[in-house]
This record gives sequence, structure tokens and C-alpha cells, in this order.
Amino acid sequence: MIDAKTGAEPRTVRQGEPRLTVVSGPSGVGKSSVLSEVRRLAPEIYFSVSATTRAPRAGEVDGDHYHFVSTAEFERMIAAGEMLEHARYAGNLYGTPRKPVEEALAAGQPAVLEIELQGARQVRQAMPEAQLVMLLPPSWEVLVDRLTGRGTEPAEVVERRLATARKELAAESEFDATVVNADVQVATSELLRLILGREQ
Repeated sequence: MIDAKTGAEPRTVRQGEPRLTVVSGPSGVGKSSVLSEVRRLAPEIYFSVSATTRAPRAGEVDGDHYHFVSTAEFERMIAAGEMLEHARYAGNLYGTPRKPVEEALAAGQPAVLEIELQGARQVRQAMPEAQLVMLLPPSWEVLVDRLTGRGTEPAEVVERRLATARKELAAESEFDATVVNADVQVATSELLRLILGREQ
């Protein structure tokens, strides 16, 4: 599939050849649940650890939850082309270091990166052979129920999430594949098939 925004065409990857799979999807679609199962079932898969300039929170371990770096170091990494993608959120920088992903792939490990739409677009430009997979809800109504059913956020926050979700779902054609998360186990199985390059 040719990327609608950049015109980049993913390099053909031979079956079984390790590749980077970018997983995106709107808030509330169940990315954490599905990817947690993927980790459990296929520990050989490398999961990218993001870099950030924000301070560690209680219990967070450098190199495990995030790579915690200074703003100067993060900006140096951007300038040196060491980031596959990056963005600013809530006053802090977040991004995906390129080197660990490339090292995992070179060692024969499939790699997975969970990021939002803008980051996925940056990865498509930086690494055209990456596979972009969008995790979808069974329906818009289900997604709305999941987000409003949490009951933990103010209505205006939920509305912002839904507005963002509409934009993300509208970009479905930019992705190489989609997986509908109606059932976590079924979605996990389908995503694993895509990550590992298995035929159906």
C-alpha cells in the first residue's frame, strides 16, 4: 500500500524476515490489553522503549519504562537523525530511538512500536519498510461506550479523545493492515500473525 501522505511505498519484505510493526489506534480501543497478550505469548518480540525528557514517576525504571534523557540530549538525538519519530506532549519531548530497533531487527527479532498517528506517519518516512497496523474497535458506538464508561475523566476530556479518535480512524487507509479488537484473544492472534509475518 502506498502511503497517501508521503507517497512512500513500503519495501517488499520476505516472509519470515523480521520487520518493525507500528501499532496505532484510538484511545479506548484496547491497545494495552492486546499488546500485553502479545508480549506474554511471544517474548522473542522486541518492544521499543521510548525516550522522554519528563522526570521519572514513582516506580518507573530507566531503560524499562522509558529512557529518561535531558532536553539537550533529546535535541541532539533529533539533530543527529537518531530518532525514528518524536513529538512534544504536555511540555515534554517523547520519541523512539532508532538504534535499538535496528539492532533488534539485525539480530533477527521482530520489533513492535506502539505510537499515535503522527508518530506512525514519521516512522513511515524514516523506515518505509515498517508495517503499520491500526487496531480498530468493533464499531464507533463500542468505542464511545468504552471511553464514556470509564467514568474517570471529565466530559470535556472524553470529547477531546473522541474528536482525536475520529481523526485517527479517518486515516485507516494509510495503514498496511487493520485488526478489529472485538475479542482480545482473537485480535492478539491476528496481530501476532502480522508481526511474525505468517500466512493465514
